[in-house]
Amino acid sequence: MSDFKHAIVITGGIGSGKSSVGAILGLYGYTIIDADKIAHQVLEENNISIRELFSEDILDKEYKINRKKLAQIVFSNQDKRKKLENFLHPKIRQEIFNQALKLELYEQYYFLDIPLFFEVGGKKIYPVDKVLLIYCPKERQAQRIMARDSISQEDAFKRIDAQIDIEYKKEQCEYIIENTKGLKELQKEVENFLQKL
Repeated sequence: MSDFKHAIVITGGIGSGKSSVGAILGLYGYTIIDADKIAHQVLEENNISIRELFSEDILDKEYKINRKKLAQIVFSNQDKRKKLENFLHPKIRQEIFNQALKLELYEQYYFLDIPLFFEVGGKKIYPVDKVLLIYCPKERQAQRIMARDSISQEDAFKRIDAQIDIEYKKEQCEYIIENTKGLKELQKEVENFLQKL
């Protein structure tokens, strides 16, 4: 039995539509703990320490981290990516745990939006029973990332390949929402999922 009895993890691949699902769930009144938002907060709170991890200058004029520059560095160098992850992930995990423990007191379902759930150790690290995968094929992921981040197809696939394969993730999850069509269809998928709960 898990410590987080009311937590449901949302995960998927980059560009699979986790944020869209999170936004829909928010409209239905569910609380979302967003690992990406926490990561951005941790990045900014530790900007000087992170700059010291890398030889390149990754801060802008206001001493904020230039996330685009940082992404270019870590997605083209596996060692540097690991170095950053080893620094960030424990801090992100601690904040997720802090927030989740408070939400458990209400005894109502809430969601942990953790894009790298499997990459950081999955259920061995996060004491949850239910994992919801937002699924779309790699080609669709690449199209979305290219449009969203204005990057090349090669760079999009570098980011996709930096994560565990989406097809493997699909086999590991209790729930799957297919996000291969439009927003209306996605909303229906979310509604169907909530009825199963």
